[in-house]
Amino acid sequence: MVPWAELVNHLAVVDGTEEFYNAEDLLDELNSPRMDPLRDTFAVWNDDAMIAFGTVRVPSHPDHHGGKVDVELDGGVHSGHRGRGVGTLLMQKLEARGRELSVERHPDLPFYFSTGGGLEQSSARRFHLSRGYTVARYFNLLTRDLSTEDSVSTILGGRNVPPGLNIRAPQDADESAVMDAHAAAFVDHWGSAPPAPEQWHQNWIAGSSRTEVSRIAVDDAGVAAPNGTVLAYSLCGQWVTRKLYVNLVGTVPEARGMGLGSAVLAHTIEAAARSGEFDAIELDVDSESLTGATRLYERLGFTLKLTQAAMRRSAD
Repeated sequence: MVPWAELVNHLAVVDGTEEFYNAEDLLDELNSPRMDPLRDTFAVWNDDAMIAFGTVRVPSHPDHHGGKVDVELDGGVHSGHRGRGVGTLLMQKLEARGRELSVERHPDLPFYFSTGGGLEQSSARRFHLSRGYTVARYFNLLTRDLSTEDSVSTILGGRNVPPGLNIRAPQDADESAVMDAHAAAFVDHWGSAPPAPEQWHQNWIAGSSRTEVSRIAVDDAGVAAPNGTVLAYSLCGQWVTRKLYVNLVGTVPEARGMGLGSAVLAHTIEAAARSGEFDAIELDVDSESLTGATRLYERLGFTLKLTQAAMRRSAD
């Protein structure tokens, strides 16, 4: 796992993607229920150094928009070995395996290839454009410094959360309820698909998960759910020392407009600042989010760090 981590972190630096992983994080990736490491991962070696890698993932469900299957391809080539055809050979193998895997899992459904397009003018962007991929969406990485002065009150500017709600750290017993809330919250988000319980559980228990600073907003008034009904959530992870990353944040449709998204994130910011474990908090947001997420984050003190593209190509 160490050579893979070394390559991934090299790419994060030379390509400016900020996507750093250690060996343990990558082991979690290989343990994903939707990946067969022997068939869905590829590596190119130069003696004992890994100079290129690739992975293929096919979800359990088609996306919400059009009912197509997202065949997700990821990979990269060491900067010292580019321009030699390694990337082309790797993508050919990834696309062939992706096509095969999609047909295996969803024989009657159309599919498309998706991959990261990196920064503007990056080698990844140029390479994928040359292979017929186009930019489908832009995602902004936002960042915010943390301070011991951060508190929910100062972050929200005195705005109050509606009565009858409890904002707290998620517990093991909340796993299914939070998954259901996420499924409801993201049904109208671009590129989303229903979460698979096995993959959700893997992410929930991953070594990178930071539940102690994650937060959920729970309506304790109802009796249908023993632990309350989850209306909003902010789920976090850590891959870089002193930096917290918000993996998922959302609000179920019927609870939007109540300030719950801001509230759970403000509670996360306060918890992260008070923990003393983090200097900054970051998250990615769809630049065309229909819920106005970017404006919400800016009001909480986040600023733009970089913008990357999501690219797609028809499988026809």
